[in-house]
Amino acid sequence: MKNCALILLTAIILSFSTSNNESEYVYTSETLKIESLTGNVFTHISYLTTDDFGKVECNGMVYLNGDEAIVFDTPTNDESSAELINWILKEQGKTIKAIVVTHFHNDCLGGLSAFHTNGVQSYASSKTIELAKSNNMEALPEVGFDDRFTFQIGSESVHARFYGAGHTVDNMVGYIPNEKILFGGCLIKSMNASKGFLGDAAPAEWSTTVEAIKMDLPDVKIVIPGHGKHGGRELLDYTIQLFRD
Repeated sequence: MKNCALILLTAIILSFSTSNNESEYVYTSETLKIESLTGNVFTHISYLTTDDFGKVECNGMVYLNGDEAIVFDTPTNDESSAELINWILKEQGKTIKAIVVTHFHNDCLGGLSAFHTNGVQSYASSKTIELAKSNNMEALPEVGFDDRFTFQIGSESVHARFYGAGHTVDNMVGYIPNEKILFGGCLIKSMNASKGFLGDAAPAEWSTTVEAIKMDLPDVKIVIPGHGKHGGRELLDYTIQLFRD
């Protein structure tokens, strides 16, 4: 009887553990994962094959409030973007009010055409639009703005802000004040990450830019980097130190 009870207890523990691991993701396919951070904030994760770093996971952010949604950065291609759009529209029953592109690289706007096809208006800094155009990106963001733009999503405000150069000269971040969540994009590194691709970077300015974010947004609790696992304010400190060295 003791052996039977032990086997049953072990099975229950393993089942509970597996269930918890699976519950981190509310949607999974071969090309897209969606991870729940809070009841209204999600990370979308898609994949980009690179020459220098192999197959790379690329993060974006989704925020739902009321009947509306906003997305920061597209998945890496139109196919995975269509999956994300379908999940928001059909499974969550929300209207996508805006897609915000945080810088001109393909991991931010590679799936932009899918959003345009679905009638979603796209936003980026004027500098990002200029850089995307000069780099012959197939789809360009439609609405340009300067250093800051505020969106009303349901009953809450969401901000897109430029603090300075780092990963690129145009990299912006997204901030949701009522959730205290920062989408840092490729400007912010996950813990123990390398400096990564520096082909369009401004390494000498990177730490100063992140320090400005840290000072301006003291209430941030969750930080989503462009690649790798989300964390807290320690990701800001790690990125600052990484580019001081």
